[in-house]
Amino acid sequence: MAGGMHRGRSRPSLGERAADSGVRPAPVPGPAADPPPRREDGTGRHCWVHAPPGAPGTVPGLLVEWRQRPEGWQGRVAYAVPGPHGPVLVEAWLPAGSLQQR
Repeated sequence: MAGGMHRGRSRPSLGERAADSGVRPAPVPGPAADPPPRREDGTGRHCWVHAPPGAPGTVPGLLVEWRQRPEGWQGRVAYAVPGPHGPVLVEAWLPAGSLQQR
């Protein structure tokens, strides 16, 4: 059967093709800071979300993961905001400065 049912590889992998392309990832500007601490169990962490889009004030949220961007660290959070038919769940990347550990 065609499409991957043969033993061995007939073409280079995506990783090999990327390495052979000559294109290199862009360097991260400035010194790389240490990432925020990670939980060993891989679960989310409760946090306060200050002034999130769609909700004034501070709301409780769940921090899912971190990423570093040139403008700084961002956290991927899930939180609820009031909607026309009840609460609406929002998932968004927000600046680390708008998140606070609970």
